[in-house]
Amino acid sequence: MDHPCVKPNNLDTKESVRIQERLAIYLAFIAGYIDATGLIKWKIYVSFMSGNTTQLGVALSTDKDGVIMTSVIAISCFLLGIYAGACLSLWKKTDYQIFTCYIVSFMLTCYTIIAYIYTIHIGSSIAIIGFSTGLMNTIVTAVGNQKVNTDFVTGTLNSLARNTAMFSMTKDKMERQQYKTHAYHLSLVWIGFISGAYTASLLLDALRNWFLILPALLILIAGLWLSSCTIKP
Repeated sequence: MDHPCVKPNNLDTKESVRIQERLAIYLAFIAGYIDATGLIKWKIYVSFMSGNTTQLGVALSTDKDGVIMTSVIAISCFLLGIYAGACLSLWKKTDYQIFTCYIVSFMLTCYTIIAYIYTIHIGSSIAIIGFSTGLMNTIVTAVGNQKVNTDFVTGTLNSLARNTAMFSMTKDKMERQQYKTHAYHLSLVWIGFISGAYTASLLLDALRNWFLILPALLILIAGLWLSSCTIKP
């Protein structure tokens, strides 16, 4: 019996899109979980940088040094994570998607173990997790020919509304099908993110200091899955 996840050279377009879609939804769930965790525990977003930018602007006008510091740390470390992920994607010697999954899982696992033994400073927690989410953001960037961002909810909703508008306005049958498919993919990514945030709010109290073990395991599973089902970004 053939393996359901075949290599890229043997992978037809529809199957490739399905794999990208599943991966995007899966990563959106993880991003939603991590972002909700940061908001609940430290009153800061570790994935939603638009919110941090707004908080930073308000804090600068009101001289709230604590908010300024955490916002700057979150934004800068998120950017560093994306930079590192982009560099990995340009490094031809490795499958960056798999490698990035393993790096993120390793970082979150190490953080969880250390946090169980010691109290980690809020700034350090935000830096580590913000960098991890930035890295994770580079694993999948498109579903088919529709660009997606697994942790940028504003961009996802923007693209969803645009594709829905174009679907409702065009008369061309092929274009309507394309816009409908794009809108469908984007809506699933959004649902994945909000589901992750909902799950985090339910599990944080129960998991206590082990609150990041779930996303660490999930991203590890993604890496293991991709190792047998390698797709192109």
